[in-house]
Amino acid sequence: MMGEQLTQKTCVPCQGGISALVISEAEELLVQIPGWQIKEKGHHLHKRYEFNDFLGSLSFVNKLGQLAEAEGHHPDIAFGWGYAEIKIFTHKINGLHENDFILASKIDQL
Repeated sequence: MMGEQLTQKTCVPCQGGISALVISEAEELLVQIPGWQIKEKGHHLHKRYEFNDFLGSLSFVNKLGQLAEAEGHHPDIAFGWGYAEIKIFTHKINGLHENDFILASKIDQL
């Protein structure tokens, strides 16, 4: 699964009917997205971003929303004064897919 950089890839629609990544596959991809964590035994990715104020958080979340729409892949987002927490997984398979890592790598570029 390595090879092409995650940021150069595009999320592809997941129709379900496939298996989520096993933890060893997810861990191979995790090394390409520093600061992200695999949570709940491989169910989702998580990262917390810190900002200087509420407007910094809001601006980041707005940019993230535009990215998510462009990629057709939508994370769960919680944010407030000085922070944004991102949770990513593929709902159709209730677990991790390469798309989740692609989106995470692109979020890190915002």
